[in-house]
Amino acid sequence: MNRGPGGPRHTGLAKMPEGGMKIMMRMLGYVARHYRLTMVAVLVCILITSVATLSSSLFTRTLIDDYILPLTESSQPDFHPLASALMKLAAILALGALCSYLHSRLMINVTQGTLNRLRKDVFSHMQQLPVKYFDMHAHGDVMSVYTNDIDTLRQMISSMPNLFSSVVTITLTLVSMVVLSPSLTLLTIILSLFMVYATRRLGKLSARYFKQQQADLGQLNGFVEEMLTGQKVVKTFCHEDEAVERFLQLNASLRDSACSANRVANIVMPVNGNLSNLIYVVAAAVGGMIALSLGSLTVGTLVSFLTLIKNFTRPVSEVSNQLNSIINAIAGASRVFDLLDEPTEDDAEATVTLVNARLLPDGTLQESAERTGIWAWKDGDTLTRQRGEVDFSGVDFSYPAVDEAGRVVSGKQVLFDIELDTDAGQKIALVGGTGAGKTTITNLINRFYDIQDGQILYDHIDIRRIRREELRRSLGIVLQETHLFTGTVMENIRYGRLDATDEECIEAARLVNADDFIRRLANGYQTMLAADGGNLSQGERQLIAIARAAVANPPALILDEATSSIDTRTEQAVQHGMDSLMQGRSTFVIAHRLSTIRNADIIIVMEQGRIIERGTHDELLALRGKYYQLFNA
Repeated sequence: MNRGPGGPRHTGLAKMPEGGMKIMMRMLGYVARHYRLTMVAVLVCILITSVATLSSSLFTRTLIDDYILPLTESSQPDFHPLASALMKLAAILALGALCSYLHSRLMINVTQGTLNRLRKDVFSHMQQLPVKYFDMHAHGDVMSVYTNDIDTLRQMISSMPNLFSSVVTITLTLVSMVVLSPSLTLLTIILSLFMVYATRRLGKLSARYFKQQQADLGQLNGFVEEMLTGQKVVKTFCHEDEAVERFLQLNASLRDSACSANRVANIVMPVNGNLSNLIYVVAAAVGGMIALSLGSLTVGTLVSFLTLIKNFTRPVSEVSNQLNSIINAIAGASRVFDLLDEPTEDDAEATVTLVNARLLPDGTLQESAERTGIWAWKDGDTLTRQRGEVDFSGVDFSYPAVDEAGRVVSGKQVLFDIELDTDAGQKIALVGGTGAGKTTITNLINRFYDIQDGQILYDHIDIRRIRREELRRSLGIVLQETHLFTGTVMENIRYGRLDATDEECIEAARLVNADDFIRRLANGYQTMLAADGGNLSQGERQLIAIARAAVANPPALILDEATSSIDTRTEQAVQHGMDSLMQGRSTFVIAHRLSTIRNADIIIVMEQGRIIERGTHDELLALRGKYYQLFNA
């Protein structure tokens, strides 16, 4: 949800979206849950401030009628009563000023504290969402929840007390005006309705222009983002001038729509101000005539009433702006709560965990608090040694998709009746063309997705009974698309196991032959990486990712094109380290470069979601089938 560049927001009364009241009440409940007493204090401060402001306006009547006029007619004026009254008024105004300060100070704590909690809740919840959520939502769209949408809630939270303040001011002022002069009050209300009508007409006109401005702003932002991510492509094809020309076109469109929007919006406040002055003048003229002709109004009453008019017309126009801020923020609040309402990965039926174990002399297992190199699945009091046997039985799978109504449905089926049996410590290679289903199989093993039909067993345990965190902890994964975090090389390697020592991280780097190039960096292992390791080659980044998996020292491995970005010479050295890493571990390897999997125990050949061949390298070559074609190609 983008906001326009500088300039006033349109002040036409926005329409409450469907379900908006429910969202607003939920937001109020969220605030009240943590700041109930603070919000009560804020409301009390607002009431005291409003009463203090009203007292100063009403005191004008007393000042003129009860003090100034009698003093001017007295030959020996006594100013002590006036001084006493002014001292009381000063005390009331000081209390009002203090409450106004406290109201503002408390609302800063409420607003920023609520946003802090909300960002924490959203981020914590996001970490528990399944991978399919991120596959079906653009990353930029998710990012906008943290930036634009949560920022709109800041406007909503801060606008609600101001709206309450305006309503209280209008109510108290209106009651006071009726008490002072019912006829002038009626005249003021009629004239104020004209002001509201003019504001709404101008607001509707500006709203149309602001909508176009937001569309133009979105196009400009999207273009700038494309140019930032595609700078190498732009420079490769020497399209800098074309990029500038396109930017100028989009920028000119934004300028035109922004000028049109702000041209109308900028006259709303002057129109309101002049109409307010007009109401003041008309009321003064009519009140003066009533005072002179009928004598039912005193001078003090008329002056006090005119002061109240300013207190009445100002919040009338402010209420519209405050309502707009709240209503416009409801769209952002809806997106924030939609993310918070997304179902997390369900582990309700999972009871099996992964623990370190010690092998006793009698051959039984005992749970250990220390890392022993022996892992066991724990189900209640039962320990089963982790061996790394993964079996697929009749597995069908379709990636989720979103239909036209926005509902999540099953998409095109990508795996069909997968049957796969493995033994402990085996190296299983998955080969096949793009889209054959190789990566999908590994995604199902670590439960990034759940299958629609069939069963996956891990050491003869249904993986749905294993807690996801424990299941993934048992699998060291190296993805084809590496991702490095902002931090040092050492910190990126340690990400595989946060309690690993520097020596263990360095040993892992040596194991995969990454130590040599790391030491040649400017600051060695303390070299800072940023922008996803943009200052490293793709091969160097992948070596760090492999070292990250090595330091985790997991019971099993999944290598998804782990050496695809490494040159042939480096690959031979890395392969030696990888063989050491895979020793004694069950390993699933996805490879296009078939030379890296010759020594695999089982090679699975896939095509269009089905297993069409399986066997060793020599056995598959002897078949002269699909693998034979791939190998010779």
